[in-house]
Amino acid sequence: MIGIPLRFKTAVALVLLGLLTLLAGIGQTTIWAPAETVTATAPADAKAAPLTVIDHKLRTVEGGTVTIKVKGEGSFLLAAGRPDDVDAWVGKTAHNTVTGLSEDTKALQVERTDGEATAPTPAGSDLWVSTENASGELDYTWTAPADGDWSLLLASDGTKPAPTSISMTFPNDTSTPWAVPLMVLGGLLMIAGAALLVLKPKGGTPGQGGFHISLGSQFAKRARAKAAARASAKAGTGAGTRLSILVAAATAAVLAGTGVAAQASQTPQPAATGASSSAAPSGSASAAPAAGDSPVLLDAQFRRILEQVASATDAGDAAKDAKKLTARVAGTELEVRTQNYKIRSRVASYDARMPVRSTKLLTTVVTSKRAWPRSVLAVTQGEGNVVPQLLTLVQSSPRENYKLVGTTPLQPGTTFPSIERNGTETLSKDDKSGLLYSGEEALAGLADRLTKANSTFKDKLVEGESSPYIADTLSYQSDVVKEGVNGKFAFSHKVVPGSTVVFRTADGGALVLGRLTFNFDGTPKSEGDKLSIGSDAAVLAGGKETTSGMVLNFAESMAVYVPPADSKDPMKLVAATRGLVGAKFK
Repeated sequence: MIGIPLRFKTAVALVLLGLLTLLAGIGQTTIWAPAETVTATAPADAKAAPLTVIDHKLRTVEGGTVTIKVKGEGSFLLAAGRPDDVDAWVGKTAHNTVTGLSEDTKALQVERTDGEATAPTPAGSDLWVSTENASGELDYTWTAPADGDWSLLLASDGTKPAPTSISMTFPNDTSTPWAVPLMVLGGLLMIAGAALLVLKPKGGTPGQGGFHISLGSQFAKRARAKAAARASAKAGTGAGTRLSILVAAATAAVLAGTGVAAQASQTPQPAATGASSSAAPSGSASAAPAAGDSPVLLDAQFRRILEQVASATDAGDAAKDAKKLTARVAGTELEVRTQNYKIRSRVASYDARMPVRSTKLLTTVVTSKRAWPRSVLAVTQGEGNVVPQLLTLVQSSPRENYKLVGTTPLQPGTTFPSIERNGTETLSKDDKSGLLYSGEEALAGLADRLTKANSTFKDKLVEGESSPYIADTLSYQSDVVKEGVNGKFAFSHKVVPGSTVVFRTADGGALVLGRLTFNFDGTPKSEGDKLSIGSDAAVLAGGKETTSGMVLNFAESMAVYVPPADSKDPMKLVAATRGLVGAKFK
């Protein structure tokens, strides 16, 4: 009885082993393929706190889009903001922070920070670029509204516990590095087994002696052509033919003599981050740049704030009620409008303040200085505005909203200086770096020029048609002195301490804003002489005539352009206005 030749047994074994190896490689990309996402859940025993922060690093820890599911009792909100803004708003309030992932990426790491038991509601804060309100449950897709880092804040109303049932779903590493090598190896083994069956032994009888395997060039060419043709014919047939495509591609690569074993999987590889990265260990998020140079407001935030400011001023103007202003108006503008309402309630002919409009936003100026107080500017013009006006808004602290502190019409024919819209540098009032004058020097020079006809700053400020305010003020003061034959009059303009804000312009100069106090002092020349004041001032002084003297106070809002240090140009008054805020008899 003739036994089965060893060559035949070996060939069959190689083919079977190759088939199993090939199937193992294919299985890694199909039935054994890793899940496309992984979900991590916050510990159920986490101690409740009024606020919960989700660290900005978790948005990019695994690469790709992150989705969040939050469950809680009653209503709650999720707010997105810059990490430093979120931290500043949280302040000393007790809170939980979701900081990273566990080693197996199945659990969220949560750190507790003790502190104050309650906080104001974060709803409506200007710090948030967006908010999501929910009741009971929220599904949220975490995307960045702009470049840089963004953290999330969860809260109910600041007094009740924030939701603690939080799960986050991240993209998973679906790479299969052994799939292609196994398929290639399986293909090689099957080809070797087939060769043993087809080729005859050299110089001996079947089953005896040695044999020689030779893959001729014609055989190799035909095999490559057939494999490539099969792969091409099936390339567009959909997911159901994936196995055939992989087998054909592997065989063609082997016969072509390429180094397939070193190639990557057919599936795109995510960035090596988070738990799968050697650069960033599991359970910690990868480092990201800080937001130190980011503008304090995005355009969408600025427009929303401006709309609310305009609504508040419209309501106050319509009702002549300063209480309706307090949520969005402060400082000089609140003082001037309050007195304006008081005068207009008694003197119908008295001019109202220029309305605040948000419909036509010409430009914005946003600081990249992230410390508080923060100042921003808007130039707007709408119905009721004869000329564009410069609006100055200030946020005093993280938990306060921006408030309008000044509305200043641009000087006729003035071109507003170019300032970087993506965030510009703000300087301290005494910082003269790169400037012809510091901010405080510029305003002090303007105040001196408005006070004295022979001021040393007369030639250092542009005057005439492009800056009529200076000439008009000097003319008014001169006329009062000439016409007031019964009185002695003195005028002064002084910078209000703490009011100066300086923004760097695109050409290296600066735009300086501040408040001056304009005092108008009158005293009768002789005993028995009387001084009269206008109906507007009489409302505040309580009468129209005095024999003892009077003092009128005006608040002046100013904006001055200061050229760079190497410029020979004079300073220029960009915007100016004044409003009566006080009147009294001596």
